[in-house]
Amino acid sequence: MKVMIVEDESLIALELERIAQEAGHETIGPVSTVEQALAHAQRSDVALVDLSLSDGLSGAQLARRLIDRYRVDVIFVTGSPGNVGNGIEGALDVISKPFTDERIASALSRAEDRRKNFDSSKAAF
Repeated sequence: MKVMIVEDESLIALELERIAQEAGHETIGPVSTVEQALAHAQRSDVALVDLSLSDGLSGAQLARRLIDRYRVDVIFVTGSPGNVGNGIEGALDVISKPFTDERIASALSRAEDRRKNFDSSKAAF
């Protein structure tokens, strides 16, 4: 699965990249702005998205566009999970910082299972 890392803190971005790669996924990025993320959206299956990016508190708006326009599954990874409120419709998970390798890998595994189930249900029709 192709995982886009959308995170403006380089050490956290590198850690997310390492976890995704060790879980067997290809990574795209890291990117730190909405513009950069949208440039890579068509190549991505899932995105790990922070709420606060280099261009401001734009992660929620980015997630909405990734979900609606590009059918990218979104997993929020944020130090402010309360700012997501009750979530954003279509987002798969909200992971608090600091996070564990297992928490990220588990969320990616669920995203992969969801995509496989969706793809197999499309093939049945």
